[in-house]
Amino acid sequence: MTIEVRPASLFEDVRAVLGPKTPGANVCWCLSYRIPSKLNNELRGPARGEYVAELCRKGPPPGVLAYDGDEPVGWAAVAPRSDTAFARSRVIPHVDDLPVWSLWCVRVRPGHRKRGISHALIAGAVEFARAHDAPAIEAYPLDNGDAKVDLTMAYAGIRKNFERAGFAYAADTTSVLAGHPRIVMRLDLR
Repeated sequence: MTIEVRPASLFEDVRAVLGPKTPGANVCWCLSYRIPSKLNNELRGPARGEYVAELCRKGPPPGVLAYDGDEPVGWAAVAPRSDTAFARSRVIPHVDDLPVWSLWCVRVRPGHRKRGISHALIAGAVEFARAHDAPAIEAYPLDNGDAKVDLTMAYAGIRKNFERAGFAYAADTTSVLAGHPRIVMRLDLR
C-alpha cells in the first residue's frame, strides 16, 4: 500500500472522509476550530458541507487528504493559527508571537486504520504548511501515555505520533479531551 498525501482541494474527496452518511445530518465537517463559535452553531445540515466546499474552492485548501490509489482514506486539518479559533483560545496557550500554523484534526476512515495513514497525514500537513511558508506548525494532541483513547475523540491525535514526526513538547494547556490532557507540540520549519 502506497499512501499519497495531497492538498484537500477536491470537495468530493473531502466529503468522502468528513461528510455525513445522510445529506441533512449535522456533522462536524472539521469546522469547530476553523470558524467562530457563533457561525459554527448557525451552520446546520447541508450548509456545513457548502461552507467546506467554498473553502476547497478558494486557497489555500482547508487541509490535506491521504489517498490509497484514487480513494481518499484520511484527512488532516491544517491552517494558519490566526485563521482558527486557536487564535482566541483561552485553554490552548500561545507559546510566543510566531505566526505558526495549527494542525488540529487527523482522521482516518474506518477500514483503513492501523496502516500508518495518520503518520502520513501528519507528515503531509507539515509539508503543506512548509509549502505555504509557515515558520512552524503546532498540534494540540492528547497526552494519554499508554492509556487507550476513544476513536471518536482521537481526532486531536496523540502525543507519541507527533513525537515520532519530530514535534517537541512546547506547553501545557488547560484543555482536556476524552479525559486526557492536551498539550501544545511544535515543529520548527525554518
